[in-house]
Amino acid sequence: MSDKTLVEEAWIALEKSIIYYQGRPIGTIAACDPDIAALNYDQCFIRDFISSALLFLIKGRGDIVRNFLEETLKLQPKTTQLDSSKPSRGLMPASFKIVVANGKEYLKPDFGEHAIGRVAPADACLWWIILLRAYVIATDDVSLAKREDFQEGIRLILQICLVTRFDMYPMVLVPDGASMIDRRMGLYGHPLDIQSLFYAALRASLELLIPHEENQTIIKAIHSRLPALLKQLRENYWLDIDRLNVIYRYQVEEYGEQALNQFNIYSDSIPFYKLAKWLPEAGGYLAGNLGPSQLDSRFFALGNLMAIIVSLTDEEQSQKILNLIEIRWTDLIGNMPMKICYPALEDIEWRIVTGADPKNRPWSYHNGGSWPVLLWMLTAAAKKMDRGELAHHAIAIAERRLLKDHWPEYYDGQDGRLIGKEARKFQTWTIAGYLLAKELIANPDHLKLVTFPFENVSI
Repeated sequence: MSDKTLVEEAWIALEKSIIYYQGRPIGTIAACDPDIAALNYDQCFIRDFISSALLFLIKGRGDIVRNFLEETLKLQPKTTQLDSSKPSRGLMPASFKIVVANGKEYLKPDFGEHAIGRVAPADACLWWIILLRAYVIATDDVSLAKREDFQEGIRLILQICLVTRFDMYPMVLVPDGASMIDRRMGLYGHPLDIQSLFYAALRASLELLIPHEENQTIIKAIHSRLPALLKQLRENYWLDIDRLNVIYRYQVEEYGEQALNQFNIYSDSIPFYKLAKWLPEAGGYLAGNLGPSQLDSRFFALGNLMAIIVSLTDEEQSQKILNLIEIRWTDLIGNMPMKICYPALEDIEWRIVTGADPKNRPWSYHNGGSWPVLLWMLTAAAKKMDRGELAHHAIAIAERRLLKDHWPEYYDGQDGRLIGKEARKFQTWTIAGYLLAKELIANPDHLKLVTFPFENVSI
């Protein structure tokens, strides 16, 4: 099948996913699989819609994105809830669906109270701010962001992230299941995926917030948090051979301001010999999580790719992450770009960390599965760093399978050859992720919707 035909088929499938609320396009449903029960895949997820939204902005269809931003903002709770079972003030829903009652359409949000694990999504709030910035850049509609309801919406989100808490780190403290990896995967604490989005949302907010009196406290808090967050992530999350040698020789039970092993990490908790063999001299990446006696050395794709895209990593680190992907191509890309995390949790570790979750069995779903939606992030990161050959290669691999396999949600196996055991087909963000990757390859100027320059924030 020709490249042109593949793109045309993808657009047809994407158009079918658009949902309408009160006669206006408002988003896209998660999947249109005719063979598997919908469950919540007939809803519009904020995180899922991002790739579709960026694509619509590129194609001059900003009305869909504007409608989405306005309607999801209305779903944000604006008052403090005393009932702990209700969504907190400022949260954005994970998803919403259209319901009809008494002949009228309404939006019913899900803040995680219906999801497996009952976890509120931290990433939805952050993606919403990032998308608002992209909308303003694409449409020049600055007036939308300047509206008081939008300014309030940004403030409420940031107040959740910047609130006084039982935590002395600059990162955002979140539970397992608060991100794209929405099942238990040992990510409680400060998972990289959320920290990358948090950093991007803070930088986007500085561009979006009007510097009037009501916003001054938040703006000041952002300026205070950004350098500390950047330093923490670039220094303490970073893993390459040099850094690995430092950590390997850590002393433990240190006390005081001059302690090198600030998190009291014990060497026995890190698989140094496997990691030293796998990590190439020219490569490096940001670790998956950091906290008390914890350094999660797994590679998480979304967090590392977004770190490049939004300049959370510096230029040298960004190149090293792409070097790692290129050198460990078989492990991280295989037959379908790309692994959501590597390596998978197996055996007793899988049973303990995931709670023996059968959907997250080794090399499936969030536990080492391959997710085609990550193709657009890989493409954006590669093009930003002038490594377009990586993106071209990854897209070519994806094109061999996606249409034939009916656009699956994810793939299973160490090499990504198997369609996910419980994967929905005609998954919208798979379709949009492929189309968005093609657009970024054709015109890298579109990167401005999601990227930030390296030089704007200093440690």
